[in-house]
Amino acid sequence: MRILSLNVWGGMLHAPLIDYLRAVDADVYCLQEVPRAIAARSAWLTYRDGAVELQQRANLYRDIATALPGHDGFFAPAMRGDLADGDRPCWQEFGLATFIRQDIAVIGQALDFVHGAFSSHGFGPHPRSRNAHAFRLYDYAADRALTVAQLHGLRTVDGKGDTPERAAQAEALVALIARLHRQDEGLVLCGDFNVLPESETFKTLARFGLTDLVTTRGFTDTRTSLYTKPGRYADYMLVNATVRVADFTVVEAPEVSDHRALLLSLA
Repeated sequence: MRILSLNVWGGMLHAPLIDYLRAVDADVYCLQEVPRAIAARSAWLTYRDGAVELQQRANLYRDIATALPGHDGFFAPAMRGDLADGDRPCWQEFGLATFIRQDIAVIGQALDFVHGAFSSHGFGPHPRSRNAHAFRLYDYAADRALTVAQLHGLRTVDGKGDTPERAAQAEALVALIARLHRQDEGLVLCGDFNVLPESETFKTLARFGLTDLVTTRGFTDTRTSLYTKPGRYADYMLVNATVRVADFTVVEAPEVSDHRALLLSLA
């Protein structure tokens, strides 16, 4: 089984992103920052937040689902905001998307907020709401069950340091995973955590016996050349001792986001 985790940056690099997701042929795609605007007239919407203005793919979730016809898609919005569709406003949802190959059975799910609550009338102030989504899967080829969970950790304007909100987020994430995970089964946790490698978050997650593959295998950068700020860690992939890793890499090319993809192959 191949599991990919990637913050897709709202589809800013749409064409190369879609090409890469199709070509990598993962069994499970765990994607963060996925937008969906079902009422959009245009392929792109304009997002504004203070002095920030950027173009965002209107319905990236649909685009990815079309590119991966052999996968079942699951969309989990954390918030809904008002963007500009040409000369008119357009509501767009924003959150997590998971795509699972159809020959892998979904035998359990847990979805909940790990910070805040669903924001339906605007994205709101920072730090904005965050959710996490966990799946208990049955891999027929390997004849085993496995839990795969992802999140997009909360973002604060003062960086990625530990805060009471991040501590509470980690506790909420542990509680969500515990709903599904069986102690004798494999567990994979991935996503854009928005924390530093020394964060207390990892001590909380160690209750599951999880080890991060990014830092323990010598990778020092999960951001692409499109990210110009200091602090090159954001994305992590953690596994427990039951997971047998055949290969793991932080993908350097192609660059399809301001985050690098994390790609795990199980033995």
